[in-house]
Amino acid sequence: MTTPFPFTAVVGQDDLRLALLLNAVSPAVGGVLVRGEKGTAKSTAVRALSALLPEVAVVPGCRFSCDPAAPDPSCPDGPHEPGAGTRRPARMVELPVGASEDRLVGALDIERALAEGVKAFEPGLLADAHRGILYVDEVNLLHDHLVDLLLDAAAMGASYVEREGVSVRHAARFLLVGTMNPEEGELRPQLLDRFGLTVEVAASREPDQRVEVVRRRLAYDDDPAGFAARWADEESSVRQRIVAARQLLPSVRLGDGALRQIAATCAAFEVDGMRADIVMARTATALAAWAGRTEVLAEDVRQAALLALPHRRRRNPFDAPGLDEDKLDQTLEEFGEEDDDPDPDGGGPGGGGGQPSPDAGPQGGDTGARPESGEDEGAPQASGGGEQSPARAAEPFRTKVLSVPGIGEGAAGRRSRARTEHGRTTGARRPRGALTKLHLAATVQAAAPHQRARGRSGPGLVVRRDDLRQATREGREGNLVLFVVDASGSMAARARMGAVKGAVLSLLLDAYQRRDKVGLVTFRGSAADVALPPTSSVDAAAARLESLPTGGRTPLAAGLLKAHDVLRVERLRDPARRPLVVLVTDGRATGGPEPVTLAGRAARLFAADGVACVVVDCESGPVRLGLAGQLAGELGGTAVTLDELRADSIAGLVKDVQRRAA
Repeated sequence: MTTPFPFTAVVGQDDLRLALLLNAVSPAVGGVLVRGEKGTAKSTAVRALSALLPEVAVVPGCRFSCDPAAPDPSCPDGPHEPGAGTRRPARMVELPVGASEDRLVGALDIERALAEGVKAFEPGLLADAHRGILYVDEVNLLHDHLVDLLLDAAAMGASYVEREGVSVRHAARFLLVGTMNPEEGELRPQLLDRFGLTVEVAASREPDQRVEVVRRRLAYDDDPAGFAARWADEESSVRQRIVAARQLLPSVRLGDGALRQIAATCAAFEVDGMRADIVMARTATALAAWAGRTEVLAEDVRQAALLALPHRRRRNPFDAPGLDEDKLDQTLEEFGEEDDDPDPDGGGPGGGGGQPSPDAGPQGGDTGARPESGEDEGAPQASGGGEQSPARAAEPFRTKVLSVPGIGEGAAGRRSRARTEHGRTTGARRPRGALTKLHLAATVQAAAPHQRARGRSGPGLVVRRDDLRQATREGREGNLVLFVVDASGSMAARARMGAVKGAVLSLLLDAYQRRDKVGLVTFRGSAADVALPPTSSVDAAAARLESLPTGGRTPLAAGLLKAHDVLRVERLRDPARRPLVVLVTDGRATGGPEPVTLAGRAARLFAADGVACVVVDCESGPVRLGLAGQLAGELGGTAVTLDELRADSIAGLVKDVQRRAA
């Protein structure tokens, strides 16, 4: 077995280490979501934590890690008689991004259940993680239905497997840790809320600290066992402190004053629901226990807020995470403890809740949906070929769905019709590989004609593998929405470009809600650029759009050819994900020889490939040439004006897209 990197040898990352330790002390805190750029020791710290957890006592031979002192009465391997058990290290189980539902929750042998009435159950990763750590790297890339199952189990402490009336339940209590890079996409707000704590991590910009990171990593790679041995005393000390904090936790008092501060803080930052209050209370209690105290202090409440609230304040993917710490301090002071009299001798090691200094907390402040561009409306035109400074986007608005016609088989989402694992049942087929969703009626119909030949003599149905039928289901898929934005001089009027950016931001927000990937191609001057390759991070697309400069000629053909090339490459990477091209332009083509002819040829490439296209017509003024509509015809798509993009104005747009693409 590979020797893990010691937890105490991780350089910096105080908030990350503290959040993990608090969950080790009190798993009821609800887990940790670690957000940050790549290469910041996220996975290293999580894997190192498992070595610090105390050993657990288990019933010998139980696949579900039942506690011998209080065995689970519903354990599929039970019933177990209370008594002495064996001890083993706490497990850390990793959930791969590409895992199936059966791998996560376990699988029932449907054939034996139907033919013999036997609950033959193969445990999944939730059973393996019981009383240990369940680690999900890149949790933002995990399929939504798997995240739902995972968080439901974490909230209820149990996993339920249902297959056509046959059910199995087993205990599943674990410390849930997820890591993610926000550049690759965000989690849904309701899923963010299910993680108890969130930590933002970033690489240090201090040369001395970076040198120490490299020094320790090289020493570990050269001799993992020897490096771990040099940190054994520190590891043992932290392990003992976790045990002591767990024993002290039931004795910690959360006074009325601290509760008022918690409630006032959650109200001041306008978080939804009551989960934030509960998580803050549990976190503050764990902080006191970690510090060796039996009384929750104001500094515990402050640190709990910094860990439990930032991710619960996001209203859309363009909001920056973080808390306004001045506002937090003002709220805590206003609702300070009035009737609590903490024991002056109650302070233990690591006083002040055991937390790092306030400067080490999450940064970012109480920011809005988008950063200010810093340019006023009267800013002079910049030099450099007619380039103008970026215009600020108008406020986003709600749009109606633009969907790709036909039925796809892409990743689960909320945009276009598709054959998926989840949705309404539309038919049955023979299973390809493992059976996941049984179509009971079709299975019985397939087995019924063969009962006499199979020697059936009793009431049970004789079912064989060839009789099983997989249910086919129809749901919704996510698509690749590729924005192709004209940033030429003809689009450069500030009010006009601001409206264009607002429309694209609105469509980006819609793409986020519908689980799409997005990409951004811009064209201006003499060339086109891929401003953002296809990604799940719509906030990255919004940031690129915000800083988009304008000016110069309109190389429409170059923009279309660049978009076509992006789709070609993405089709090789993810062939099941169908594209939707949103071209934002006034339809003009200038620059180079025969620009209009070349643009028409490029547009016909999309029509030949059957790519669904929508042209957002940005032409304005009393005289309109209708060039965007002509371009939409060449693309085999449809044209819509900026005003028609609004939800109450484009009721017939989807039908028009489908009619033209048919």
